[in-house]
Amino acid sequence: MNTPFFSIITPSYNPGFRIQKTIGSILGQTFSDYEVIVKDAGSSDGSLEGLSADGRIRLIQQKDSGIYDGMNQAVAAARGEYLYFLNCGDVLFSPDVLEKTAAAIRKEEELSAKQPGERNAGGWIFYGDVLEEKTGQRVAAKPEMTHFAMYRNLPCHQACFYSRDLFETRAFDLQYQVRADYEHFLWCVIRHHAKAVAMDLTVAGYEGGGFSEKAESRELSAKEHGKIAKEYFSQAEQRRFRAAMILSLQPLREKLASSPKTAACYDRIKNKIYEKKPRR
Repeated sequence: MNTPFFSIITPSYNPGFRIQKTIGSILGQTFSDYEVIVKDAGSSDGSLEGLSADGRIRLIQQKDSGIYDGMNQAVAAARGEYLYFLNCGDVLFSPDVLEKTAAAIRKEEELSAKQPGERNAGGWIFYGDVLEEKTGQRVAAKPEMTHFAMYRNLPCHQACFYSRDLFETRAFDLQYQVRADYEHFLWCVIRHHAKAVAMDLTVAGYEGGGFSEKAESRELSAKEHGKIAKEYFSQAEQRRFRAAMILSLQPLREKLASSPKTAACYDRIKNKIYEKKPRR
């Protein structure tokens, strides 16, 4: 059985027309060495009709205990060298995203292989930016995953490509309902020593409004973040990081970034700070 370069995993549950938008952005890619796995938890809205007729799509219909359990089930069935998660309603930003990502991965892997003693054995995470549909602005990921950067926030889950070995070693921890992807990223980089590589690329259009962003999930998200932070950062680090966030006016910055009226200006300032050119 052939091993595709990418396994693209889309979890679904009564997604309506949104899944067509997502799948269409995948099937329209210029790069074709991929498989699509739609992991459905029991949809009854008819939205999945016809999907399994396309040979590029594998439809797995199986009950699960939540989105992370569903993604773990899909990962177990995935054959690709790299795994990518794209939720219903989100889209690949442009038709050449997979082509550019594959080129960036191959270049980095080749460079690593040519450097004696530098070959990366901890796995890879390649990440880029997303375009937030709500504000119409690009959300730029940090160019380097320092501890402070990872404490504050991570690249959007829809902007990350993981080497499959990272999930073969350890799946999403199901004790976390909202922050399992955050915890898994920290485990990959801090504990397993995966190399996180920033790509100069806008990967996805991010719809937003998912379970983790709902008002009723915010308290749980904060609790899970606190628990995870204790596992991966020392008390001294956490105190220092919290102080830095207060001094840098994080609550105000979050409001500026989320408002359509101020997001563009905020994005330009942030690009200057990160010394990254705006992406097209």
